[in-house]
Amino acid sequence: MKKDRKIVVVLKGYPRLSETFIAQELLGLEKAGFELELVSLRRPTDLKRHPVHDEIRAPVRYLPEYLHEEPIRVIRALWACRNKPGFKKAFSAFVADFRRDFTRNRIRRLGQAAVLAAEWPKDGSWLHAHFIHTPASVAYYASLITGNPWTCSAHAKDIWISPDWELSGKLASTRWVVTCTHVGYSHLQRLSGANRNVHLSYHGLDFSRFHQFEGQRALRDGSRPDDPVVILSVGRAVKKKGFDILLRSLALIPRDLNWRFEHVGGGDQLDGLKALAQKLGIADRITWKGALDQQDVLTHYRTADIFALACRIASDGDRDGLPNVLVEASSQRLVCVSTTVSGVPELLSDRENGFLVPPENPQALAAALEAAIRNPALRHELGEAAERRVRTEFDYNTSIRQLENLFETEWKAA
Repeated sequence: MKKDRKIVVVLKGYPRLSETFIAQELLGLEKAGFELELVSLRRPTDLKRHPVHDEIRAPVRYLPEYLHEEPIRVIRALWACRNKPGFKKAFSAFVADFRRDFTRNRIRRLGQAAVLAAEWPKDGSWLHAHFIHTPASVAYYASLITGNPWTCSAHAKDIWISPDWELSGKLASTRWVVTCTHVGYSHLQRLSGANRNVHLSYHGLDFSRFHQFEGQRALRDGSRPDDPVVILSVGRAVKKKGFDILLRSLALIPRDLNWRFEHVGGGDQLDGLKALAQKLGIADRITWKGALDQQDVLTHYRTADIFALACRIASDGDRDGLPNVLVEASSQRLVCVSTTVSGVPELLSDRENGFLVPPENPQALAAALEAAIRNPALRHELGEAAERRVRTEFDYNTSIRQLENLFETEWKAA
């Protein structure tokens, strides 16, 4: 390894099918010469895994997901940490946080941090959390206990469901934070005050996995019942993805147009979405594919005609940042229809390289889908424009170089 320090990466769950951007980053850091150790707060629940997960060499270790499941381990960790110079400071920080967030989850974070501090980070290790909510809390407390510095990658939900007081405290403690959309960057920059330790870094794609699509896109226009336009969406069936809005918009498409909808992904709301499709009378036009690995998803991008994602802001503030599936689909010249939520307009511009409509508006989404269905030449033109933008502005090697420079700058200063 060309780097002289180990990075202990704190993750909420690993591996996860829905977080290929994290796996891609981990592999990129390893290729750049960093030694990683992965520490996950949860064990995997997905039945499949992406090929990129098998390429990552770093060992994976798991903290107690619930403290009562491994009480002896937690007690031993707390006992081992009690005399560490930073334990009193960490406990004081926990007490201050607990007064504002009086939950079991807050207690769990301290227990997990104690296990992390007792078992893995050694002198010279660096703590890096993916997501600025729960994983960052664990990294923050562990950093105080051990004295090891910590940094963070913030993404989407973790930014928008965290209270400002908690974000401000973490931004004051961490060496730096990177985030993947300008809207998230602006929010965190405001909360960082004079620290100015927030950096914008789009995830990008590994183009060695997403080669240019050399095939010809079909000229389907919805006029043939035996050759319907294929509308694809990829994502977990959760509120912020807006799949209920998408289904309602599909039901509004004029009856003279022939289309088929394919959904890739798992999620707790799948059964409810299937019931809604039945109620709307469109169930016979929909195929629910379930969770697929990256290679299978790539095949679907190349055989579909339109990609649709009805991003929304959920009632608890949860939202996407810039969904990687939009970047992936665009890399394959597949025209995207989406909404103006969060970082989506940082990739797509309406009628320039895709279709954008307001969120929570099935009528507007249906009109955009109809326009894309009826005009294959337009969707091909917009898909080509989207691909050009992705391949010039969303190369993941750029984000890896940014992270490499941030880590090396801090280590040289240490």
